[in-house]
Amino acid sequence: MKIKILLSLVYIVVCNIFLHAQELYTPRHIKQAYKNETRSLTGAPGAKYWQNRAQYHIQVTVNPETKIVSGKERIQYENNSPNALKDLVIHFANNVHKPTAARAADVSTDFLTSGLKLKSFKVDNKVYVIDSKDWTTANRIKLNKPVDPKSSVTVEMEWEYPLSLSSDREGQIDPGTYFCAYAYPRIAVYDDYNGWDVLEHNGRQEFYNDFNDYKVEIRVPKNYVVWATGSFLNPEEVLQTEILDRFKKSLISDQVITVANLKEMETQKVTKQHDWNIWKFEADHIVDFCFALSDHYVWDASSVQLKSKRVSVQAAYLNGTKDFEQYVGWERYCIDWFSKNWPGVEYPFPTMTAIQGFADMEYPMMVNDSSVPDNLMDARQTVDHEIAHTYFPFYMGTNETRYAFMDEGWATALELLIGMDENGEEAAKQLFKEFRVKGWIQDPATEQDQPLISLSSQLSGKGYGNNAYIKSALSYLALKDYLGDEAFRKALHHYMENWNGKHPTPWDYFYSFNTGSGKNLNWFWNNWYFSNHYIDLKLSKVSQKNKTINLVIENNGGFAIPFDVVLTYMDGEKEKIHFTPQIWESNQAITTLKLKAKAKVKEVVLDNDIFMDYNSDDNRVTL
Repeated sequence: MKIKILLSLVYIVVCNIFLHAQELYTPRHIKQAYKNETRSLTGAPGAKYWQNRAQYHIQVTVNPETKIVSGKERIQYENNSPNALKDLVIHFANNVHKPTAARAADVSTDFLTSGLKLKSFKVDNKVYVIDSKDWTTANRIKLNKPVDPKSSVTVEMEWEYPLSLSSDREGQIDPGTYFCAYAYPRIAVYDDYNGWDVLEHNGRQEFYNDFNDYKVEIRVPKNYVVWATGSFLNPEEVLQTEILDRFKKSLISDQVITVANLKEMETQKVTKQHDWNIWKFEADHIVDFCFALSDHYVWDASSVQLKSKRVSVQAAYLNGTKDFEQYVGWERYCIDWFSKNWPGVEYPFPTMTAIQGFADMEYPMMVNDSSVPDNLMDARQTVDHEIAHTYFPFYMGTNETRYAFMDEGWATALELLIGMDENGEEAAKQLFKEFRVKGWIQDPATEQDQPLISLSSQLSGKGYGNNAYIKSALSYLALKDYLGDEAFRKALHHYMENWNGKHPTPWDYFYSFNTGSGKNLNWFWNNWYFSNHYIDLKLSKVSQKNKTINLVIENNGGFAIPFDVVLTYMDGEKEKIHFTPQIWESNQAITTLKLKAKAKVKEVVLDNDIFMDYNSDDNRVTL
């Protein structure tokens, strides 16, 4: 009987929260998902939620002389949707290098290539004649026979493409070093709210992929080492004995081990001396696969013991690069810290590898980072940020193309949280303000104040960057301050448990947090995500009567932020009183405070900390 009463009370509370949750603006296609029961107003996947997936078997060859990547792949694609698929959409992001591609920014001549050349295409052994000359980054192929609901189809392709001479997220890092990302044609996401993802890749927005299984064989000439997403399956077949022993030792060691140094790379003592070696990797339930190769990068490795497993940690870089010499240690620290602190979910994968490049870009189990040898704090912040992406979007499967704030914002917030532990709170916050917040808050241009919920695919320039990284990170940090660490962690874990390995939308995030926190947070979502707000508090009135300080604070910018009231007494003593964003819950425009003072107050200051104020001149009153 007690259990029944308790469950009834929980049901009433939850229903009340969700009744109010409908106050949020919701696009028509998301409303249709609720009606179809693929998603729910609790924030959890609906009773009829589905997503498609595939198994990729890829054989790829990289020819360093011709700079051509060629391959063949077999994709076993599962249509778990209730719809018959009359066509397939094939994505190849690297066609952004074609001269005719639509791009978000200017590029150099070295960036341009001829793009993908499709040599063959089969569906269930039926040959399709396709001219890929005019292919873009998203290409629709009409099927001879639909893929029925709850069935699968086998797609086979052979292809080749040239590596771009200009290295960014992928391409030629230097003569002899290549980063091969988005290196194979893939079947696009077909989901429950948009259908086929047909958005073109323009070089700015990032990605949205299904959770797939990968078995990949990478064929390269001797003396080239390959690093890749997933588990390295055949080190015995491609590494010489001494190098193999060091690599195996690194898998069980806390010490940083030089697996291969420059002299060994130069004297051909690292790989087996067959003309070509085939490196094999495997990764399951992951949204992408990438790899890098070099004939002269040094190779460091170690591992870190987590609660349930030991994770292999590696770095490959130019000999003598001061920051990358620290990378394996930094990676180990990151993985352990993120697992135990924020988000407090164990690192989910078996490996992490950092490659010295130019992208400052994340990939499943890999990062491609530029070197900042003269500023180790900046360099470490970069790897912190990129490894934080492990959780968003690789653990959660967010749609980066349309909703970049769902991954970049979290990585930016996590970068600050771990940075405070690594560098001290004051130094980390100063770096965060200078590098992240200052450029946004001091720019009053219209594009800086576009609502966070705006589709990333419709934004450009600073409007894209500030929404994706800065404003969204501040929204997560404000929510953490509002809920408190315990309730925030509970809600965050509820959201992550709901959508690990799936495809959450912003509304799934909002409603998962409503449920996980047990609070109707719609006022907060409306304030931060569906508004044109910025940050600007004004201390408009201050008076003291006896030991009572009366304050009137206007929220001119509109965002519900935390702040401190700092009282300076006549004798110079300071007292700081903290207010969470809850202060704005009932009235987001103005608040009146009555504070107890110890003695006569000389000055009152509003201190927003990392929530930098557009006009801080009106945050100080002298009595």
